[in-house]
Amino acid sequence: MSRSSFNSGWQFREKSNPFAEMGRAAIPYQDVTLPHDAMIARVRDPGLERGAWTAYYPGGVYEYRASFILPEDAVGKRVVFEFDGVYRDAVIHVNGDYAGQRPSGYARFLIDASELVRAGRNEIHVEARNHQDGRWYTGAGIYRDVWLHVLEPVHLAVDGVRVRTPDIEPELAVVEAEITVDNDSAAVRTVEVRTEIADPGGRVVGSSHAVVTVLPGEPAVSRLAHYVGDPELWNVDTPHLYTLVTELYDDGGPIESRSTRFGIRRLQLNPVSGLRINGETVKLRGACVHHDNGVIGAATVARADERRVEILKQAGFNAIRSSHNPLSTAMLDACDRLGMLVLDEAFDMWTTGKTEFGAALHFVEWWERDLESMVARDFNHPSVILYSIGNEIPETGTPRGGVWGRRLAEKVRSLDDTRFVTNAINGLLAVMPDIVEMMQPQPRPGSTESADTVTAPPAGGDGPGVNTLMSDLGDMMNAIGSSENVTRRTAESFGVLDVAGMNYLDGRYETDRELFPNRIILGTETFPTRIDRYWDLVLRHGHVIGDFTWTGWDYLGEAGIGRVRYPDDEEPGEALSGAYPWLVAACGDIDITGWRRPASFYREIVYGLRADPYIAVRRPGRYGQRVETGPWAWSDAVASWSWGETEGRPVVVEVYSDADEVELLINDRSVGRRPVGPAHRFRTAFDTLHEEGTVTAVAYRGGAETGRWSLRSATGPVLLRAVADRPVIRADDSDLAYVELSLVDGEGTPFVEDREVSVAVAGPGVLQGMGSGDPATEESFASATHRTFDGRAVAVVRPTGAGRIGVAVTAAGCPPVEVVVEATAEAGRRG
Repeated sequence: MSRSSFNSGWQFREKSNPFAEMGRAAIPYQDVTLPHDAMIARVRDPGLERGAWTAYYPGGVYEYRASFILPEDAVGKRVVFEFDGVYRDAVIHVNGDYAGQRPSGYARFLIDASELVRAGRNEIHVEARNHQDGRWYTGAGIYRDVWLHVLEPVHLAVDGVRVRTPDIEPELAVVEAEITVDNDSAAVRTVEVRTEIADPGGRVVGSSHAVVTVLPGEPAVSRLAHYVGDPELWNVDTPHLYTLVTELYDDGGPIESRSTRFGIRRLQLNPVSGLRINGETVKLRGACVHHDNGVIGAATVARADERRVEILKQAGFNAIRSSHNPLSTAMLDACDRLGMLVLDEAFDMWTTGKTEFGAALHFVEWWERDLESMVARDFNHPSVILYSIGNEIPETGTPRGGVWGRRLAEKVRSLDDTRFVTNAINGLLAVMPDIVEMMQPQPRPGSTESADTVTAPPAGGDGPGVNTLMSDLGDMMNAIGSSENVTRRTAESFGVLDVAGMNYLDGRYETDRELFPNRIILGTETFPTRIDRYWDLVLRHGHVIGDFTWTGWDYLGEAGIGRVRYPDDEEPGEALSGAYPWLVAACGDIDITGWRRPASFYREIVYGLRADPYIAVRRPGRYGQRVETGPWAWSDAVASWSWGETEGRPVVVEVYSDADEVELLINDRSVGRRPVGPAHRFRTAFDTLHEEGTVTAVAYRGGAETGRWSLRSATGPVLLRAVADRPVIRADDSDLAYVELSLVDGEGTPFVEDREVSVAVAGPGVLQGMGSGDPATEESFASATHRTFDGRAVAVVRPTGAGRIGVAVTAAGCPPVEVVVEATAEAGRRG
């Protein structure tokens, strides 16, 4: 088999209407390299209906085209295009003829063009569209990788190598390879399958072979057993990867060869020990993530996804939930290599739509094919341990929803019985019709009061009134979710699962231990501000296997749900969303540039992964102002002691620690001691005066110091610093260089002040995107000039060939700087 990247040589434009353009010049195409986001460079629309959902980016229809040369000897072979994701409603033509389509914007799909291609030059054309179909920033176009397969008449199926490890002992592991061979010829063919396994160090540790007779048009499956001695097991801390090489031979010699990465690991699950990997209990420290890559939009360039996994793991997470669609192949590869567990989620909608033109329109016709595609692609990834069949599906509170849940769960099990099945159920949404009815004003029987003066009764008659519930969204969701009504209505939907996925239902964790003693629970989506409470529940209960925060990484769209509101300054708007120019959700532990926010370090402390305390300072300019925060919002604090002209002004210093108490020192002078630790939710705050110099937090346990951490004021002239994440990158379309830009003093201490920064790229590279963590900005990521936010920004450079890439950076009042990155083929391919 010949499998090659098909990311180069594409052109793109907004869709041209040939009838409307008669007599006018056609819209020109632009050269692009895939993956490509057609939406990210569009002008945002402040008047867009429900614009906060999509970060005020308008939808559109786009078309791509690419030419390719097919040699004479390829005619008659199977020619297949593999698309890892096209958003959305993709329609594909080859040489002007219809070749296929896919409604889902996230499904991997194959297009068989064998009957449409010819020797010589060919053209493939792809249409993609989005229009009021996403609840977040979706991006648009061919935003994930494309591969071209040219297959011999007898060949390994595209997804024809599946590896299982059914029996693992310390001395020996059984590795079973399920090999599917296709025969597109008209004759019966007998071939030989040979396999070889190499350990993580490249040493051959097992081999097998089998003769396979393949009838025309009837796939043949061969199962080859291998016995690997002293196996090196895959886990989050030891992500050892083996390689299976599968070769196909006939009398004329080798036909094709394929390499497959896999891990040897055993998954177990019970309500006492919870989730076990290789016999050891693992609690999931989970991050929900959306699929966009911040300043480069939805483009899934492999390095962007790899970098996200690296930073998430450094921040203490050991698991990712793909909210609310399958991850890219590139991110799964990174999770395999780096040791990150994956909850692989399939759908955000079933038969009930959440948007006007959402995925529910196509669900009934396409759900089986979408599940088959997800499992076939992801089967060999050891990082994948759970499949989720849905997210906050309203139908889960109905009998028909129970039927659909069972149908989906059993379909997944028929495709892969080596993982567990969950569903991220929201109790409030499951009984939403009852809630709507409950909230309608109703006069009491026999009352003479008008209906609009009477408070509606609580759902199921077993909770507080609506007015009380609405005062705190988290408490409201827990109160409703813990009700008998939800218990009864969701029993069937939870009952079809291996793991009960619960969104904002921590109130059920302890009670369900008695109500449903065999129920194993996972917090599939939770408020970031309550991680201390959630993690205590996870640690104390074996049947609660982990927590996934909303969100680990910030994302475009659902703009402003995590914002800190200053009502005296803010225009009235939606209760949850931010008005234009709000851009990001602002609820991530890590911002869209990859910078860890204070909430990330707080979480690390709660997880027990950080001994030193952490300091974050609320913005002095906001001192004393009225402030409001929602359940996804952290405080508006920054880890900085550089606040300009604030000497002697009041300031609030937050300190996070798991110790008994912390002492705050300003220039080595004690401001006081305060209790902290679990009993005080791992945090405290000092109301003091700002004084240039150094602020230090000292942690004590049992009277003895256990750690300290300091912030220093930046002094002197403002300097510009540019640092590339790696000095050498691959000279191909899968890599990127992230150049972090910051305003610092001569010792590298950051300033909080902001300036416009400009970037110019020289050599074999282009600026893929540039931006900051500013949650509400009108600047375009396509611009080479951006204003820093809290003194920071990032520029993303994509190589166009091998050689020296120079990135020159300038800012007003700062000496210019340059960073050099070498792009080389010798850096090696990913995977």
